[in-house]
Order: sequence, then C-alpha cells, then structure tokens
Amino acid sequence: MAWSVWQFTQESLAIAHRLHQIPCAHCRFFSGDYRLKCTLHPEWAGTETAIECPDYHCQ
Repeated sequence: MAWSVWQFTQESLAIAHRLHQIPCAHCRFFSGDYRLKCTLHPEWAGTETAIECPDYHCQ
C-alpha cells in the first residue's frame, strides 16, 4: 500500500513539473480567451505540445 502511494506521488509530481513547463501564459501571442488562446497555434495552446513551440516570444 505504501509503495503504491509513493509511486502515485512521484508520478503526480513528474506530471505537474512537465505541465509547468508550458510557456503559453507568458507568450506575446497568447490571448487568454478560451475561444482563441493563441493566434499562431490555437491547436497547441496550453498543451504539452506547446513546450517546444518555435514561435514562443516572451512578453
């Protein structure tokens, strides 16, 4: 039981760390509007695919 809790905790932390690497919220092309989050890559915005976005520009 303790091992399962430990594994779940480690996996959760790994996922959280990966999701915190998504740069969209700090990009100049990110609108914050739920209908069109990003003007260049709306299908990537807020997903793990956006971590390696070639068009990311810090505000």
